[in-house]
Amino acid sequence: MSFEDEIRIISERVNHQADVMATEEAVKTAVVLPFLNALGYDVFNPREVVPEFTADAVGKKGEKVDYAIKHDGEVKILIECKPITTDLGTAHLAQLFRYFTVTAAKFAILTNGRYFHFHTDIEEPNKLDARPFLVFDLSDPQPVLLAELRKFQKADFDVAGIVASAERLKYTSAIKHEINRLMDEPTDDFVRSLCAPLHDGHFTKAVRERFTPLVRGAFRELLREAVQARLSSALASTTAEPEDEARPVSVPEDEIVTTQEELEGFMIVKAIVREVIEVRRVSMRDQKSYCGVLVDDNNRKPLTRLHFNGRTKAIGLFDGDKEERVKIESLDHIYDHAQRLRATAARYVDAAAPAAMTAE
Repeated sequence: MSFEDEIRIISERVNHQADVMATEEAVKTAVVLPFLNALGYDVFNPREVVPEFTADAVGKKGEKVDYAIKHDGEVKILIECKPITTDLGTAHLAQLFRYFTVTAAKFAILTNGRYFHFHTDIEEPNKLDARPFLVFDLSDPQPVLLAELRKFQKADFDVAGIVASAERLKYTSAIKHEINRLMDEPTDDFVRSLCAPLHDGHFTKAVRERFTPLVRGAFRELLREAVQARLSSALASTTAEPEDEARPVSVPEDEIVTTQEELEGFMIVKAIVREVIEVRRVSMRDQKSYCGVLVDDNNRKPLTRLHFNGRTKAIGLFDGDKEERVKIESLDHIYDHAQRLRATAARYVDAAAPAAMTAE
């Protein structure tokens, strides 16, 4: 069974049995131990998964952390569990704060069975950050976050690799949260900064109150229009090129779903190749089995293919006419193949050069 399937099973349990997980022990048994098992840890080996972990240096007699995960004999992950009804917050981090300081742990997880808050020491070495760098909702496992979660698997556990992405995750999540907050409840200062140039005269309280719902509505319309534009571009029917047998002539729109991951992957590819080709020449055509990134919207000029619809992700690379599929763990790994993507884009630029010279 794949990692994604195991997480999906635990997710269904959380969604259907949350009402009977009112105690910490129920959360441990029904969620946390299966979760650790899905990550590849032997929950029956106390040398690897240590229950009721205690450290004398903490200084509080009888104080314990629910679980400690060891790698090569050293504690690397601390886990504190709470009942599923608990609203997780800084107040529940006290024990993890103390244990993080006196052990070799690099990560701490606070969970109520549904939410898993991942913490490390980005802001100050050897001092646990109050704000998590990753919040994983087990009731709704998102593919992008699953890729981050896989980094905690026993077989792939790499402290340096996780820490390298932790800062980006932490601040990106915080920025997204602030943007969402401004969209739902725009602040007075934000409304003023956007709308003062549109209003002649003093920006009074009455003017601000008039513009606030307009800002909120404009945000929503802007997002809706952006999504619709992307989907329309991806799903628009085009005339099939006679020589291109690989492209379906007609695919019902309701059978093609352009995912957020595909859109983000497309934007990453454009960012990578912009050094060698004009981004206006790079386009996307979504298919049932993959999402194609093309040059000049021409299927005879494939730049890459995003295979994100299966259990594992892969991108298709073209050093010639034949596609080579390369497995990736997350969207970030597309950057690992930047050199080959730029080389492919450069071939289309070089091929166009003689034609341009002839035209002159």
